Amino acid sequence: MIRITVATVGVLLCAMAASAQDAAQGKQVFTDSKCGVCHSIDGQGNKKGPLDSVGAKLSPADIRQWIVAAPEMAAKAKADRKPPMKAYTDLSKQDVDNLVAYLGTLKKK
Repeated sequence: MIRITVATVGVLLCAMAASAQDAAQGKQVFTDSKCGVCHSIDGQGNKKGPLDSVGAKLSPADIRQWIVAAPEMAAKAKADRKPPMKAYTDLSKQDVDNLVAYLGTLKKK
């Protein structure tokens, strides 16, 4: 038997709201960091680097690694990137968390 309490529902709703807020802030990080110079979402930005379904293809941990350690990830994936994506080590942990939350929502097929 599964018992769901009002407190449990409240915690879940708060987590969902925080996640949506994190993703919204991550979208702003994407814009502010000029990620659209190399990547596109919904046809906006550089169409050579579409990210429309990145959330369906990669785990949050892998998305994070592509942001903070892109050269190493490209080497592991044997990705032919010229020039390879740089590691964004200048972003704060919160900005990276928010960017991962945003990119994780991109699951277009």
